[in-house]
Amino acid sequence: MNQPHPSPPTFAPNDWHGALFLTFANRHGATELIENLGQAPLKVQRPFYPEGDEACHTVIMHTAGGIVGGDRLSLDIRLLPNSNALLTTPAAAKVYRTQGREARQTVAIAVAASAVLEWLPQETIVFDGALYRQDLRIDLAPNAHWIGWDMTRFGRTARGEKFINGVWRSHTEVWQNDRPVWIDRQWLPGSDVLFHSPHGLAGSPIVGSFAYIGQAVDPELVQAARSLWSGTLGETGVTRLQTGMLCRYRGTSTIEMRQWFIAVWQLVRATLFKRSVCIPRVWQL
Repeated sequence: MNQPHPSPPTFAPNDWHGALFLTFANRHGATELIENLGQAPLKVQRPFYPEGDEACHTVIMHTAGGIVGGDRLSLDIRLLPNSNALLTTPAAAKVYRTQGREARQTVAIAVAASAVLEWLPQETIVFDGALYRQDLRIDLAPNAHWIGWDMTRFGRTARGEKFINGVWRSHTEVWQNDRPVWIDRQWLPGSDVLFHSPHGLAGSPIVGSFAYIGQAVDPELVQAARSLWSGTLGETGVTRLQTGMLCRYRGTSTIEMRQWFIAVWQLVRATLFKRSVCIPRVWQL
């Protein structure tokens, strides 16, 4: 069904129009952040190297503390050939009730040949009444690799809040060698019916996706990812993609979801890159 074109956004003087532009390059075997341009409320901490010089860990910070209606956040991240970067966030992102005005985050990522990007932000909490859209596009060169996850909690469940008002949209596209390899479009209008529907959240306020894309994987890797699931508070699925693997979670426990995603991440790292997992210290597990 065709949807009507949205009205042009309106801006208020206090709206945040944050931007972040990052470029990573391999310099003599060490990955360095060679370009770092930010506009509030987005910035990064000084990069650090818990795995050695080859992999650069970088923490993206949103200094305003949360996203409100009218905010526009744009991130442009580039990895030059043979670079290796892990990007994460220090805490959960919060999307507040937006009073009828949409908040939006747009992320564009380009990964050059033989480079590896691990995109591992902490969860996003979408408050009841939020209007939020997130767009993520990843362009991979041949022999480039992307590992990423997205974890979303609908409503402040500790307070008994459900997402029954508002709209959440998530559009993800991964292209490799100028061809689409994974297109994922999700749309959840807040309503009590969809919150409990098996075609919506099925009463489970937490959803998440983990993906590896870059090269074809063996069926044994997919089966191994399935076997790592041992939780009891959610349901999961693992799909073999044309050039990668996709894992899904729907349930009631962020801890359970994160533990499974981290286990799959460790599996992918060990199998495809011969590297062990190095947990970012800001996660405070």
